[in-house]
Amino acid sequence: MQLIKRENYLKRLRDFKNTEFIKIITGLRRVGKSSLLKLFENELMAGGIPQSNIISLNFDSLQHADLLDYQSLYAYVLSHKAATGKMYLFLDEIQEVREWQRAIKSFQIDLDCDIYLTGSNAWLFSSQLSTLLSGRYVEIKLLPLSFSEFLLFNPLPATTSDEEKFQQYLRFGGMPSLRELKFNRPRVTETLEGIYATVILKDVLARNKITEQATLRKIVTFLADNIGNITSANALSKVLVNEGDLGKGAKPALKTLNYYLQTLLDAFIFYRVDRFDVKGKQILKTLQKYYIVDLGIRNMLLGERDLDYGHVLENVVYLELLRREYKIFIGKIGEKEIDFLIETPTEKKYIQVTEALTGEETRQRELAPLLALKDNYEKIILTLDRPLANSYQGIKIINLLDWLQNK
Repeated sequence: MQLIKRENYLKRLRDFKNTEFIKIITGLRRVGKSSLLKLFENELMAGGIPQSNIISLNFDSLQHADLLDYQSLYAYVLSHKAATGKMYLFLDEIQEVREWQRAIKSFQIDLDCDIYLTGSNAWLFSSQLSTLLSGRYVEIKLLPLSFSEFLLFNPLPATTSDEEKFQQYLRFGGMPSLRELKFNRPRVTETLEGIYATVILKDVLARNKITEQATLRKIVTFLADNIGNITSANALSKVLVNEGDLGKGAKPALKTLNYYLQTLLDAFIFYRVDRFDVKGKQILKTLQKYYIVDLGIRNMLLGERDLDYGHVLENVVYLELLRREYKIFIGKIGEKEIDFLIETPTEKKYIQVTEALTGEETRQRELAPLLALKDNYEKIILTLDRPLANSYQGIKIINLLDWLQNK
């Protein structure tokens, strides 16, 4: 199968090439981590690195079933290292190796090497890892395809409008492997069901003490149905009690629900966003929002029906902001809410997302939170509209599809 370059992520790997930092690529299973490693490995060889100086192992493969502890892995690498030159280690799904951190630390001490890892669970960044590797690693968060990447992976007829292309993106999502299915709805659904089942089995149930699988499924469905809504363990508890899934009079412990929520975050199925009080300049640790990693998976879970289109667009924007390496919050100013407050070390912006700005009531509702801000940071409204005016009282109005494609 032809590998299509995901240039944004390859650039990050190039930026850290031959540095002391361990490069750890994280993300949902089947999101393209192995392909990204292979693409970068091919780049190295095209640039003159001999095959003998590259060791590439995928620990999901039975081919390497005898290397699933740190001592066996260490012995294998040392026995296969080249006689001269820097070694390049590509270790895929490293979490399958018991105490893998110890082998990695030893490689750094005993070899002249450049290390690239992938992992499908956020427990990779446990306190133990931080201690053993002393902060000498960088995380590259690999996400499903952006809208621009979706169009690259899935060429559509030239007569297809941007709006029609975007509808396909919202319907099928951005898992790279769907490219081969050519928008065949039944096959896409089967594939997404398989991806979801594998993630739940390997990265949630197998790695965590979860006994109530039905409760976990209810939590997943609830979060998928409530992307972009304020959510808490208390609200989730009420839903489970009201639906009677736990038995008469039974009430789930909030500690248990929070634990289940965290396992879904650790497996990269959902992402949680804190609220930030703009006036009080502090993060609010209650009533966060959740966004799902892929809208195709959401459609598979919920079925295609009349969904909250505004929150679906928010989900698209949230994932794109992650790709662009922003730190993201929900903005709170008094009783008003700003969809996203985003920061980098050098900039800060406010973003509102709306399907349309037509109608005075809608326009005023979307503008009000941004107009309430008294600072001079950039303020943007992203909309599917193409209004005549591209700004209002200093607030930029940008077409969402243009923004997604960086036009």
